Amino acid sequence: MTIPDWQPGPSNRWSFQHVDEIVSSVGLSRGEGPLLELRDAPLPLGPEVDDFLDRSYTDGFIVVRGRDVLYEKYLNGMIPTTQHLLQSVSKSMCSAVFGQCVASGVVAVDAPVSRYVPELADSAYRDATVQQVLDMTVGVQYDEGYANPDSEVQTHERVGGWRSAIPGDPIDTYAFLATLKKSGDHGKTFFYCSANTDVLAWILERVTGRGFADILATDLWAKIGAEHDASVTVDASGFPMANGGINVTLRDLARFGRVVLDRGAGPKGQTVIPPCWIDDTRRGGDRDAAAEEMGDVHPAGSYRNQFWISGDSHGCFYGIGIYGQYVWMDPASDIVIAKVSSLPEADNDAVWAEHVGFFDHLTHGLLAPG
Repeated sequence: MTIPDWQPGPSNRWSFQHVDEIVSSVGLSRGEGPLLELRDAPLPLGPEVDDFLDRSYTDGFIVVRGRDVLYEKYLNGMIPTTQHLLQSVSKSMCSAVFGQCVASGVVAVDAPVSRYVPELADSAYRDATVQQVLDMTVGVQYDEGYANPDSEVQTHERVGGWRSAIPGDPIDTYAFLATLKKSGDHGKTFFYCSANTDVLAWILERVTGRGFADILATDLWAKIGAEHDASVTVDASGFPMANGGINVTLRDLARFGRVVLDRGAGPKGQTVIPPCWIDDTRRGGDRDAAAEEMGDVHPAGSYRNQFWISGDSHGCFYGIGIYGQYVWMDPASDIVIAKVSSLPEADNDAVWAEHVGFFDHLTHGLLAPG
């Protein structure tokens, strides 16, 4: 497997379960804390579920209500101990540790980014507030076109170690972020930009004096009751790909979703993520700003604190990653759904809508009371 071709299908059928063999990575220890116990309570969901999982290139799929595992299936050689790449579900994990610093007063969300990271004073982030970065409403020149060799996201991936470097590339992610220029007013329009999450990780490093991988491991992974260690990819300087580089097992992804859905409570009821951060996230962001991006799938949807907010009758919210990664949380049904996949295409609105419809059918239909 060579660096340029490991993400698109069919290569990703293997690579997403073997990322540490392709990209430099560091471990995230589960620590020695208590396990968030999950009980097997299987329910027959019928052939339509199996059919969807097969059609959508699923590698692992689990449905958890409370602490009961209602359904769990592994495909494509994945097993319960396999770490799988999360892509941009990683953004929601960054949010979880960021919320700790906001709740404790270490970071003010209305402050400009340059207050915390002066190195970004000549970039698009000079006058962007931390909240605008969290909500993806920064006006920044950043093409998220994964297949475009001239896009900023491909440069981002090269400096992050996901692609082979070319002459003229910045030396690392820190240097790359400082090159990004402003494209318009901040706070007006939802504009999805993976660089924003790495800016958040840089802020965390600056205010804590610790590396982001250590923050992620110590302040999140060692506290959620994970069963297995996780990992995250790193660039040449050791800075993690906060926006997409985390790898975890399927049940541990569901455990993360369980902690979020339980308003940040860990396996013994201790606070892992501040409840006020979860509440603020669930209230959602600017619907008007997100309307163009989300209108067809979530007419009342928005984006807040690195989570997608459905705006549906159940109050569902979730993390999503390209090529079919999801952690879906349904407060009304008390259900968490985790799905890891290796779709052939990175991003497809029809596939996104089909997944949302499938999750809705499960929680509102097949698993609804009565």
